Amino acid sequence: MLAHYGFTATLTARPGVGDQLVDLLLTGLDEGSPGASEHCVVYLVSRSASDPDLIHVTEGWTSEADHHRIFAGEAAQAIVARIAGLLAEEPRYTDHIPVLGKAAF
Repeated sequence: MLAHYGFTATLTARPGVGDQLVDLLLTGLDEGSPGASEHCVVYLVSRSASDPDLIHVTEGWTSEADHHRIFAGEAAQAIVARIAGLLAEEPRYTDHIPVLGKAAF
C-alpha cells in the first residue's frame, strides 16, 4: 500500500519528560491505535541526537481523508490529549506528499 499523504510533527517535551513522550507516542502502534491502522503505512518516532526532549514523528497515510478520519476517532484523541500535557510548546507540523520511499519493518 502506498502513502499518498504524510506529515512530520516536531514535538518539544517539557524538560526531563522526553522519555515519557516517546513512550506515549509509541502507543500509537498498539492494536486499535492510529499507527496500527491499515491506512497508516509509515509511523516513525525519532529523537534529536542533541536534545532528548525534541521528538519527531513522521507519518505516511493512504490518503489525507484516511488520516483525518482516523485522528477524529476516540483512540487518537485520547493519545493527543495525553501528549498535550507533556509538551513545552505547541507542536510544529509539516504536511508532505510522498514521492517514493522504502520501509523495511
